[in-house]
Amino acid sequence: MAVFEGASGTPDRIVDGPKPKHAQLREILRKLAQQDLPPGSPIPSERDLAEQYGVSRLTVRAAVGQLVAEGLLARARGRGTFTAQRRMEAQLYLESFTDDMRRRGHEPGTEVLSHSRDVPPPAAATALGLEPNEPAYRLFRLRRADGTPLAVERGWYNPRRLPGLLDLDLTRSLYTLMAEHFGVQLSHGRQTVWAEAADRDTARLLGVRTGSPVLVFRRISTADGESIEDMTSWYRGDLYQVTMQLDRGDPGSGPLSAHGGNR
Repeated sequence: MAVFEGASGTPDRIVDGPKPKHAQLREILRKLAQQDLPPGSPIPSERDLAEQYGVSRLTVRAAVGQLVAEGLLARARGRGTFTAQRRMEAQLYLESFTDDMRRRGHEPGTEVLSHSRDVPPPAAATALGLEPNEPAYRLFRLRRADGTPLAVERGWYNPRRLPGLLDLDLTRSLYTLMAEHFGVQLSHGRQTVWAEAADRDTARLLGVRTGSPVLVFRRISTADGESIEDMTSWYRGDLYQVTMQLDRGDPGSGPLSAHGGNR
């Protein structure tokens, strides 16, 4: 039977008292998942946990189920229950994926899936300030962190300000390329975030099941008042989350009151 010990080396105990046993066990397992075990580590079976802590398997099932619902544990059919991969925090400001990952201590990776010069759909053309049927640069990329697929990006870029963009190394940070080759420094962005279920193609690229939750970011970025980028990104919901600071005030005030913030 597997016995888990805390960081102090002394097994945690469940005692009789006003706090329900399933709640006590949940906090023991929460500490293991958050502090003592690396992501992807197995936890003991229901039977082993029940024997170790002197509780029923129903109590174990309730405690584990709550942590699965919170995203701290993950069940794998036929394999058991494991500590979940920790989510990355998305702060709301304008920054490239490459810089964002490096700042967090992760190694970014980019795979260019396709690129072309095409006429964008009306919504993208309007966002970029292009004339009807005026072509733009289309870029489709897969982004990784430490080798793990994290996001799929589909973007449209203004060819007036970025002539020859597709001839450059598109596995690099686009924001760095813009600054180095075109003197373009993005200064403002408007971003909308929503959740949806991954379609089959997105799920395949991200290495998740079809229908898995993803966070979708649509960002329109500008430099010197001119639109440069209209990009939509699909991030894995099990590895990414958004944190926002909320201040009480007039909901109708501010330049971004109807659109959210900048990432």
